[in-house]
Amino acid sequence: MQGLMMDYQLTLTPLLDRARRLFPNKEIVTKAGPGLERLTYGQMAERVARLANALEKLGVKRGDRVGTFAWNNVRHLELYFAVPCMGSVLHPLNLRLPGDQLAYIISHADDQVIFVDPSLLPAIEKLAPHLKSVRHYVVMGDKVPEGTTLNPVHAYEDLLRNSSPTYPWPNLNENDAAAMCYTSGTTGNPKGVLYSHRSIYLHCLGLSMTDSFGLSEKDVIMPVVPMFHVLAWGTPFAMVMLGSKIVFPGPHLQPRDLAELIQAEHVTITAGVPTLWLGLLALLDKERYDLSSLRGMIVGGAAAPQWMIEAYEKRHGISVMHAWGMTELSPLGTVSRLKSYQDTLPETERFAIRAKQGISVPGIELRAVDETGKEVSWDGKTFGELQVRGPWVISSYYNDERSADSFMDGWFKTGDVVTIDPEGFVQIVDRTKDLVKSGGEWISSQDLENFIMAHPKVMEAAVIAVPHPKWQERPLAFVVAKPDYKESITKGEIFDHLRTRFDKMYIPDDIVFIDSVPKTSVGKFDKKVLRVQYQDYKLPD
Repeated sequence: MQGLMMDYQLTLTPLLDRARRLFPNKEIVTKAGPGLERLTYGQMAERVARLANALEKLGVKRGDRVGTFAWNNVRHLELYFAVPCMGSVLHPLNLRLPGDQLAYIISHADDQVIFVDPSLLPAIEKLAPHLKSVRHYVVMGDKVPEGTTLNPVHAYEDLLRNSSPTYPWPNLNENDAAAMCYTSGTTGNPKGVLYSHRSIYLHCLGLSMTDSFGLSEKDVIMPVVPMFHVLAWGTPFAMVMLGSKIVFPGPHLQPRDLAELIQAEHVTITAGVPTLWLGLLALLDKERYDLSSLRGMIVGGAAAPQWMIEAYEKRHGISVMHAWGMTELSPLGTVSRLKSYQDTLPETERFAIRAKQGISVPGIELRAVDETGKEVSWDGKTFGELQVRGPWVISSYYNDERSADSFMDGWFKTGDVVTIDPEGFVQIVDRTKDLVKSGGEWISSQDLENFIMAHPKVMEAAVIAVPHPKWQERPLAFVVAKPDYKESITKGEIFDHLRTRFDKMYIPDDIVFIDSVPKTSVGKFDKKVLRVQYQDYKLPD
């Protein structure tokens, strides 16, 4: 027997219409140069309709991919809705990828039109001769800059000005493709992840739940995570669904820019990777800003060190909302929130739990398996590869033969090595490729990095495996000192710090001081660069 309920399609169009009808005067703020641009949801909805008409005039059809090469701003948000709601596929392009990977991604996705921010034109102009699928370029501004080599090229505002303010939105199927993002390509070419309307809709609900991030119409949300990075973690869709005030930082991502925006616009929720928040923390420790409006800071993309969580909450009264996800999960998988009966635990225990990646959000199932494929115990000690499934988890990569190796019995293999404790809290030990195998023991580079970064003189730390004639591999640590301690920091004090927590077997054989840890295109530590640079490093005897 089936239930007698409407076959209501979970698509993005009703989310836009809800914001237009219920919150037409709610603001969307973008930092543009020294000033701020302000638009309302009502104005944005009309511009989205104009944009859909303009895309049709450019020949964009249902299923066609539309690339965006832009910062976090309101025009980018308009594309987030115009493209999928007309039945096409939004494809945000990673601004920080090297040219060859960008060209591969654009060609693999078969992008028909590319929207580009005026400040980013040189990168696309350089690639254009290799982009055979692209039929039009649109500069996201008032006019086309003189001398651009892009052809044919249009100005965003010209297209909107010459288009109708109403659009007959089609009736879409919830399983239609809505957007796509590509993985970072740390091993081989990047892989395409194709999201459906249904998966994004359900992911919005997952983000907004009280036991996730508790987002609401009352929030002022500033996504610092780039809109090319897993669709800014899905926050643009959730913000519009809820009618929240939005603050976009544009390209202004320096700690002072972010602090000033939070203070001026009374931001309540912001989201970004740990490297961003480490920089802001250093600023807040030296200069005074009124960030009392900020009720939560979503931290993901990499593990948030426990000391950073404590520093924000103890010194600045800012709650860190630690989460884990992947491009393949839209991206939300887990959120680290204490269970009600854990609130009374001693402070040290509470922060240790909060530093874990957390429990699965409703909608996501997870398990950890050993090398034989057997599920490991939830004892908080046994290592296993994390596997997940759920309505916003990938079922296959887009047009990629590597899909077959990424699944086991209907579960997606994340490549993260974890422990799961009896309460269901996941702690990522490492990526499979980052573990150090030494004398038959697995050493977590992430545990070492987080503990080194808890030293008061350390800004960043990274640990890699280097070959060893006796032990197979040994850990080598790279340390970036805080500016005030670059001349005084010593290897000895870092080793002494490590000895307070780790047995000799787990302590790195050597420490190398560097100016900065290389970063990936989404702000994570890029340890593959260090592996190449130090592949022949000779450890001390």
